Amino acid sequence: MTDTNNTTPKKEKVPRQPMPEQPAGERQKNFDEVPYGYTPETAMLEASRCIQCKKPRCVAGCPVGIDIPGFIKAIEVGDFPESIRILKDSNALPAVCGRVCPQEDQCEILCVLSVKQDPVAIGRLERFAADWEREHGEVKLPEVAPPTGKKVAVVGAGPAGLTVAGDLIVKGHEVTVFEALHKPGGVLVYGIPEFRLPNEIVEFEIKNLENLGVKVINNIVVGKTFTIPELMEEEGFDAVFLGVGAGLPMFMGIPGENLNGVYSANEYLTRSNLMGGYDFPRYDTPLKRGKKVAIIGGGNVAMDSARTAKRLGAESIVVYRRSKKEMPARIEEIHHAEEEGIDFHFLTAPVRILGNEDGAVIGMECLTMELGEPDDSGRRRPVPIKGSEYILDVDVVIVSVGTGSNPLLTKSTPGLELNKWDYIVADQKTGVTSIPGVYAGGDIVRGAATVILAMGDGRMASGAMHRYLMGEPEPADAPEES
Repeated sequence: MTDTNNTTPKKEKVPRQPMPEQPAGERQKNFDEVPYGYTPETAMLEASRCIQCKKPRCVAGCPVGIDIPGFIKAIEVGDFPESIRILKDSNALPAVCGRVCPQEDQCEILCVLSVKQDPVAIGRLERFAADWEREHGEVKLPEVAPPTGKKVAVVGAGPAGLTVAGDLIVKGHEVTVFEALHKPGGVLVYGIPEFRLPNEIVEFEIKNLENLGVKVINNIVVGKTFTIPELMEEEGFDAVFLGVGAGLPMFMGIPGENLNGVYSANEYLTRSNLMGGYDFPRYDTPLKRGKKVAIIGGGNVAMDSARTAKRLGAESIVVYRRSKKEMPARIEEIHHAEEEGIDFHFLTAPVRILGNEDGAVIGMECLTMELGEPDDSGRRRPVPIKGSEYILDVDVVIVSVGTGSNPLLTKSTPGLELNKWDYIVADQKTGVTSIPGVYAGGDIVRGAATVILAMGDGRMASGAMHRYLMGEPEPADAPEES
């Protein structure tokens, strides 16, 4: 145990403060953000629950190592500017992380209070501090070191790339971020709906990086527009970070996946979130809304797709081959989906998608499953029940069963070592790849993971890149990967 020794003053028990949010009946008809956030008074009350452990386990659960007791103490005493200053020492995207990080499995699960009561709402307090700064226009940028004369290219403007950019610009390096899409943010803007993470929040955080001096260039497909050797040998970049994510959609390989009305979750959410498809014809991005939409999968992306389809007016059905207990989605996202009337078909697996003579989806044949012994993932393996086939009447199918490595950049970079799944091989302590001066992190190394893990990779790689650029040796006791 940590720190509840006799010298720690006892605090009056305050229950974990709920966050007010849009009623389910209203929010399922709009794309406005669901939670409203804490008021200053509620945030200070929630912050008062933190017992300020001398050896805070919560910090060890944060991939970027935020001084969690420090920023919470500042909120408790009402010093909100100090709170956001502490957060920004470790996290370039606090408003984002406060909304989408799985705190319940990282920092909050290690909170000492959780032994006997609910943990401190660390994520909600992080969001409060970042929102307070933005809403009060009191943004303070960190001090930037004198120019080093070194140029860094960051490929991919997602969480890992933006973290690297933010870390290296304050160390005095010239940083240029290349983004393939027309807006920076990566999965934050194309994959996460507005009702969970408004695009204006991401834009604000990126604007802060630009104000520090980071140059962001959109519509550049590295691997086509430039190759990595061209960036280094012809464009004069001294080091390159690859944070291109893992955006290649996976399908199940069942009959009917080429029918009109079948989407990958990536395409469906990109059309809606990034290209305004939910607001057609105001935005010229058609998106088939459907009357009855099946979403195949049980992760956060499946929940986002199901809740988007519901808001577009469809009856929304999640089809998942295991039980609710095995779902990989955050508990909060499942809860919100249930509140909004999403229908769940557990222990159900699709075997083929049915179409009409025009090639449009008219249904999906499913098979009922039961759970067998645990597989390599530790979850119980779904086993088909013979003769249990039935037809689910749907006109749109969204496949959300994972993503893989996009080969466009990796295959155009000679000498870049890949593993058997075509992800980049990078050192776990530095992000170093097989090419000198080229580093990598985030989903293109790990496979699809979380925003905060990608940021942790970016933080780790930026330190190693700085040492490389300045000709400094790697420390013998480089920290282990979080």
